[in-house]
Amino acid sequence: MPSLSSPLPAPFRSPDEFRQAFVDGLEQMLQHEGLGVFILVLANATFDRTLYPHLHDRLAERFDLLAARLSAAEAAGEPLPDAADDQAVFRQLLATGFDRLQLTRFRHAGPWQLQYNQLRAFRPPRMSQAVVTELCKPFDDQSFHFNKPFLNKEVLWQGELLGRDCRLLYNKFPFAMLHGLLVVDPMLKKPQFLAEADHAHVWQLTQTLGERLPGWGLGYNANGANASVNHQHFQSFLDEGDGLPIESARWRHNGGAEAFPLDCRVFDEAAAAWSFIDTLHHANTPYNLLYRPGRLYITPRAFQGSRKHADWAGGFAWAELAGACTLHQAQDYQTLTARDVSEALSTLSVIDSPDFS
Repeated sequence: MPSLSSPLPAPFRSPDEFRQAFVDGLEQMLQHEGLGVFILVLANATFDRTLYPHLHDRLAERFDLLAARLSAAEAAGEPLPDAADDQAVFRQLLATGFDRLQLTRFRHAGPWQLQYNQLRAFRPPRMSQAVVTELCKPFDDQSFHFNKPFLNKEVLWQGELLGRDCRLLYNKFPFAMLHGLLVVDPMLKKPQFLAEADHAHVWQLTQTLGERLPGWGLGYNANGANASVNHQHFQSFLDEGDGLPIESARWRHNGGAEAFPLDCRVFDEAAAAWSFIDTLHHANTPYNLLYRPGRLYITPRAFQGSRKHADWAGGFAWAELAGACTLHQAQDYQTLTARDVSEALSTLSVIDSPDFS
């Protein structure tokens, strides 16, 4: 395996280079006519206040063109070539109105990070709201996966990283900065069930990229832990702040005095981390992961759909379990308290379950 000093391909050599490639890719997508790429660019632009003014006029112009195309197709009784999910999202955008779309807002509630993300509320739920009882589900080529030809326009980069074929796509409805979807060996069509070799590769990759990209991290949702797609993937981001709440020194798992609302295990060695993940696999216990350079946070939790959660919660995936909650209603964003978040997280606890060891 390459050493940490091995050359990295563009755009992974510096934060400025990565961000520029990210922005350039969004601008290029606006040259395409489809609803899907428009929605992706719009959602990424409204998430990033520094990017939105730069793209606003082109987005407004494209919105009007797409609205006219949709209206003409409906009048003629002709089907659109766009995916049904994209048509449904665009109709929600039309109902809202381009000028009434809101940029993502952020605040803290005690130790927790909150964001009001209007466009993410339009996202198709796919698997994330299904009731799941098993960690391992076979890959289904007929379901949504990241090899679909229409996703080619949504690829930020693809090539070899540390000896493995990798594909980095934009996250269509981002909730983290420079948010991507990393698929390792995409053509192997692996389900969302982590293998030891993939864990070891992602551990090393996080450490390697972290040397050039401060703030680099990867999130992972096991099947049944609010993964939305059963095609193995990790969610990449560049954190420009002080880290996620789960990383705070206040918590006992980081040597502090306060108890985190959920059991959290922290590992600084890949093999030891895998040993615990393997234990969870054998116990059929779902989990969320946060990979940071040389460090992994593992949060065992209840299966999605097995516990009643708060009305404000759209679901609990890796970011929520790391203490960063995405909210779809402005009222919830304004009124949610630190206690509300703590209590919601604690309902997912499995530390007393007889199946968890």
